Amino acid sequence: MKTYIKFLCNIFLKSFFYVLFIMLSLVFILNLLSELEFFKDIEVGINFTLFLSILNSPSMIFEMFPFIFLLTTQFFFIKLFNNNELEVFKYSGLKNSNILWILSLLSFSMSIIIIIIFYNFSANFKNFYLEKKSQYSSDGKYLAVITKNGLWIKDEIDNKIYIINSSEIKDHFLINNFITEFNDKYEVIRNLQSKKIDIKEKIWSIYNAKIYNNNNYETKELLEIKTNFDYKRIQTLYSNLSSLNIFQLFELKNNYKKLNCSALLTLKKNSLFTIKNIKKNKYLFLINSINHITVK
Repeated sequence: MKTYIKFLCNIFLKSFFYVLFIMLSLVFILNLLSELEFFKDIEVGINFTLFLSILNSPSMIFEMFPFIFLLTTQFFFIKLFNNNELEVFKYSGLKNSNILWILSLLSFSMSIIIIIIFYNFSANFKNFYLEKKSQYSSDGKYLAVITKNGLWIKDEIDNKIYIINSSEIKDHFLINNFITEFNDKYEVIRNLQSKKIDIKEKIWSIYNAKIYNNNNYETKELLEIKTNFDYKRIQTLYSNLSSLNIFQLFELKNNYKKLNCSALLTLKKNSLFTIKNIKKNKYLFLINSINHITVK
């Protein structure tokens, strides 16, 4: 590798890690304050809040990488400008396009490493973080997941427990549903079957419900049950997708397609490539910066 390539790469990497360290420190402090606020009425040790803050920091840093790259570029050119090193490169015959090409390859390589390695690393930490923190959250008794067999919901309300399975979401309706209702001792009270349930509100309207109660069977045109879920909440089941690695995202996207609600996964998958997208704008910034300094 030529000397000037090593020199430019070293400056860019040093600027990157400098900005990354500052942002990581700020994120950790903000996380710690957030965890202290969350556990203010719960007796836990300070070490546990520190541990949770460390677990949650990588996923937050990943979301900030476009901004980190932008600041890195600014620090990079500030250093070159202050030391008149761009002028030296110019008089040595090094074109601006060569500098851009070097930074482009370096940025692309770093973005690939961040997406493949750092993201999976941060997703595992985030998953462990949510697992630990959910033990202290009142939402622990509510559960909703999407699998290849459709949507599964476990809901606990008014001393009753519901296990709900639906094959599809269409508009604000659950399609092809089977509900098992338990008491607080997990003894079966009844089973409900319906082709369509209106979930626009937290009081669900079950149409043409088939009710199985021991050996009895009846049908009701309209049956209402109270739940903790509505359409809006179900649509945001995986709003915290940062706890899933790349392979889990693709698997979950296929499950969402079967359930007819894959838009959220598409947005998350696209966000993984934000670093690549931001680089396009960064190249314009690089060109304008070099041209401005060259004119001076």
